Amino acid sequence: MSSVLAALFITALKLIVGLETNSLGILSEAAHSGLDLIAAIITYIAVTISDRPPDLDHQYGHGKIENVSAFVETFLLIITCAWIIWEAVGRLTAQSVHVEASVWGFSVIVISIIVDFSRSRALHRVAKKHKSQALEADALHFSSDIWSSMVVIVGLVFVSAGLIWLDAIAALVVAVLVLFVSFRLVRRTVDALMDRVPEGLYEDILSLVKGVEGVEEVRNIRLRTSGSKVFVDATVTIRRTIPFHQAHMVMDNIEKAIHARHQDADVVVHAEPFVSGDETIADKVRMIVISKNLGAPHNLEVHHNSGKYLVDFDIEYRQGGSFVEAHDKATEIENEIRNQIPSVEKVTIHMEEFSPIHNEISGDAEAKTHLYEAISTCISADPRILSCSEINLLRVGNKYNLTLSCTFDKSKTLGDVHAIICELENTLYDKFKTLRRVMVHAEPS
Repeated sequence: MSSVLAALFITALKLIVGLETNSLGILSEAAHSGLDLIAAIITYIAVTISDRPPDLDHQYGHGKIENVSAFVETFLLIITCAWIIWEAVGRLTAQSVHVEASVWGFSVIVISIIVDFSRSRALHRVAKKHKSQALEADALHFSSDIWSSMVVIVGLVFVSAGLIWLDAIAALVVAVLVLFVSFRLVRRTVDALMDRVPEGLYEDILSLVKGVEGVEEVRNIRLRTSGSKVFVDATVTIRRTIPFHQAHMVMDNIEKAIHARHQDADVVVHAEPFVSGDETIADKVRMIVISKNLGAPHNLEVHHNSGKYLVDFDIEYRQGGSFVEAHDKATEIENEIRNQIPSVEKVTIHMEEFSPIHNEISGDAEAKTHLYEAISTCISADPRILSCSEINLLRVGNKYNLTLSCTFDKSKTLGDVHAIICELENTLYDKFKTLRRVMVHAEPS
C-alpha cells in the first residue's frame, strides 16, 4: 500500500510540473509514473489473491494471478511507450515548441529518483523473500524509473542551454528504456504462464533427490511454479526387496531434503520397484511368489549343484480352494521362476491352506496338562538348554501349537543354537504326535 501512495504522489508532482514547463521528458515521466501507480494497484490486488489457499477450482493455488498481473503491466507499458514516441516524433518535426527548464522541473525529478530508489530496494527485498514475481516486476518498474529520470534531467540541462529538441530525444530514450523493461517482463511472464522451469532449479532438485539414501534411480522429475510455490513430481526407483515401510521412509526423506532447500515446495514422490544386480536367488524367488498375490514363501531353501540351483519352499493358498487350482498356481510359479532365473534347474513347491484365524477349541484339560508336563520333562533332559519358560499350548482342531522360550549359553554361535533348536523340534514332533507346530524363541544366558 505504501508503494501505491508513493506512486500517486510522484505522478501528481510530475504531471503538474510537466504541464507548467511543457517538457515532454517530464510529461513522459509523469505517464511512466502513472503507469507505475496502476501497476502498483494491480500488484497489490494480485498478491492479495495469490495468498489464498488452494480450493476445488484452483487445486494448485492462486499464484498464477501474479503472472497475469505482470502481463497486464507489460501491456500498459507498451501503450505508454507508443504515446511517448508519437509525441516525441511530433515535436521533433514541428517548427517550434516552447519548453521551460525551471527549478521545479529539476526538483521533482530529483525527488522522484530518491523515492524510486528507496521503494525499489524495499520491494526487491520483499520479492526475494517471498519469491513473488508480481513484486519483482514492481521493483523492476521502479528501477527503470531511476534511469529514465536521470535521462530526463540530462534533457532539461540541454533545454536550459537552448537545445530544446534534446527534450524530445530524452523522451525517446525514456521510451526505449521502458520498452526494454517491457520486453524482459513479457518474456518472464510468458515463461511463467507456460510453466517454464527457472534456470538451475531442475539441476538443484535432481541433485537433492539423488543424494537421498535408498534412491537407486531418478526416472523423472517434473516441475512447475505458481507464485512463490514450486510443485515437484518425482519418480524414483527403490529396491523391491526392502519392506514397504522402509520404502515409504525413503520417499519421506526425499520430501524432507527438498523442503530443507525450498520451504514452499509441494512434493509428490512416486516409487517404482528396482531390480538390483546383487539380488540373491532367494530374493528373486520371493518377489515372483509375492507378485502372484500370494503371501511370502516360507521355509525357502536354495541349493547349488554343479552350476545349477535347486529351490524348494512352502506357500499358502486360500482356504477352501480346490487342489487343481492350487496345482495350477504352483505350476505357474515354477514356470515363471525358470523363465526369469535360467540357472534354476528344479523347483519344488509345497502348497498348504491359509488359515488366517485359529480359535482355540476347548478339550480335555487333563490331557493338555499331561502333555505340558511331558514336554517340560523332555526339554529339561537336554543339558544344552539351560532353562525353558513361557511354554504355551494352543489347541487347533485335534492338535496343538506349541510356543516356548529357551535359554542358551551366550558364548555359543547362532549356528550352534539353531542346530540345537532344530534337534529339539524334531524330538518333540517324534515323541508327541499331537503337536501340529513348534516355535522356539532363543534367549542368551
